[in-house]
Amino acid sequence: MLHDPSKAAGQRTVKGVRVNATPGTRPVHIDGHATLPALLRDRCRANGAATAHREKHLGIWQSFSWDDYLTQVRRIGMGLRALGLRRGDVVAILSEDNKEWMYCDMAAQCMGAVSSGVYTTDSARQLAYLVNDSQTRFLFLENEEQLDKFLEVEAQMPSLEKVVIFDPEGLHAFSHPKCLFLSELYDLGETHDDPAAFDAEIDKARPEDLAVLIYTSGTTGDPKGVMLTQENILAGMESSLYALPFEKGAEQLCFLPLCHILERLVSLYTPLIVSSTVNFAESPETVFDNLREVSPHGFVAVPRVWEKVYSRVLIMAQEATWIGRWAFGRAVKAGEARASFTLEGRPVPAGVALRYRIWDLLVLGNLRRLLGMDRLREGVTGAAPISPDLVKWYHAIGVPLYEGFGMSETAGVATINQPGANRTGSVGRAVPGVELRIGEADEILVRGLNVFQGYLGKPEKTAETFSADGWLKTGDIGRIEDGYLIITGRMKDIIITAGGKNITPAEIESRLKFSHYISDAVIIGDRRKYLTALIMIDQENVEKYAQDHKVPFSDFRSLCRAPEITDLIRREVDAVNREFARVEQIKDFRLIDVLLTAEDEELTATMKLKRATVETRHKALIDDMY
Repeated sequence: MLHDPSKAAGQRTVKGVRVNATPGTRPVHIDGHATLPALLRDRCRANGAATAHREKHLGIWQSFSWDDYLTQVRRIGMGLRALGLRRGDVVAILSEDNKEWMYCDMAAQCMGAVSSGVYTTDSARQLAYLVNDSQTRFLFLENEEQLDKFLEVEAQMPSLEKVVIFDPEGLHAFSHPKCLFLSELYDLGETHDDPAAFDAEIDKARPEDLAVLIYTSGTTGDPKGVMLTQENILAGMESSLYALPFEKGAEQLCFLPLCHILERLVSLYTPLIVSSTVNFAESPETVFDNLREVSPHGFVAVPRVWEKVYSRVLIMAQEATWIGRWAFGRAVKAGEARASFTLEGRPVPAGVALRYRIWDLLVLGNLRRLLGMDRLREGVTGAAPISPDLVKWYHAIGVPLYEGFGMSETAGVATINQPGANRTGSVGRAVPGVELRIGEADEILVRGLNVFQGYLGKPEKTAETFSADGWLKTGDIGRIEDGYLIITGRMKDIIITAGGKNITPAEIESRLKFSHYISDAVIIGDRRKYLTALIMIDQENVEKYAQDHKVPFSDFRSLCRAPEITDLIRREVDAVNREFARVEQIKDFRLIDVLLTAEDEELTATMKLKRATVETRHKALIDDMY
């Protein structure tokens, strides 16, 4: 009888991959490998000429093999070593998502260095802070726009020795003693190419080695560098193997910033387990076009993206003929009837199932093809709260959407809902290898091998983040029901009214954001007599409403100040108020009449409002409501 390695003691096979029989136990092995560099080398050699990833060039999707992947990683790695890279050095990457981001990340790790991402929306001042905090020696950046940031604060970053530029467009006459182009680094790596030396560096990697720095979004003070080891990441990958909707041959779309741990886990590291194919979106602005072109099998996004797709569908429905609007409404109702059963794990009655199949054939199947979700086996949302009504709507149109929860400090994953194990309104059960408990003041605590080592250079902050017995204090408040985690808010966001009532604003804000006229909201009321709200309108949908109802406006500010728009939002707020107790109802609101983007300090790069900054910037609006 042939020996089956998957039957070896202490191992099991999941999606064709050998992992620990008991997830989250030491040592963490994925197909016998304990580090990312070793797993990368194995997958590239095994998959060879098969397509590993795609990227558009001049409007045409270009394919790159696993052989290409390993070759480019080795060239960058050996080029960096020739420039003086040492094990433990920090390498920062400032670029939109592309294959070069991935190559540089893995090259750094293969050479024993630490990879750190910088958001392209960060200012020059923020770049200097991150470089100095991490003592970065090598910086990769995308283009002339990002180069300008380096040049602006060059004198403030003494640790930085070399800057590598991906795109030479507009820089052909540029020369700087610290700068070189990626093509030059490739040539240097080829000159010093030594596969045996490269393999030797990979073999030196240990599970306890620091692999990546993930800087927190900075919603409260300066960003902190989350230290994740090789073991932390592999433990997160092992859990994601059970939890995320990817398997061998699946198509993925990479579009969230790779600085964000969720996208890094999903688009760079998970494909190394299952040998799926990653397609890099052209830009954040083309995500929905690329989604239609790729039609991925799994799609992981933040709530803002799912909300935007929902808004676009409603606009399309409004612009359809009367019979189209009627058919869409009937189809969604049929889907909602079915979703009421499937979301609760109950059998769908034959009549409900038949009605759904008819409307799916006539309307919903075409809608999914139009959105690029016709092959979607499972959608995942995380990184911020999402409205349960929005989750139900996606199930109604045939897109199974499940909410999960994770943090940079948990290597991106901690809990998730799944088919057959789902409770709407919760963020699911703990993934294999992760434990949960509720601590003092109802704070959610997490334990597992995926939990980070601490904040770089901040031992006091690290100590504050762990309980006395070593559990990670998430800062989130919640409860556990039948194993499902329900998050009710953030500890730092609790509002204590003048009457002494404790209110967590997250659920109220989530209900407001389900309105396709409201993009975001911040509930105000700490130490005040009643609750109010600062609201950001959804520009696209509100403009459409204004045009349909002949509301005059010239720009975003005048749109927000139109009495008809204020009345529109008041109706939406009143509808939400009816779902809450009197003390939790919003008594007044103001519209933020500035269109916020990721470049604004009021938003994080993952499009979350910085509550404290918003309250400070719009103090006059808040005072006017009281």
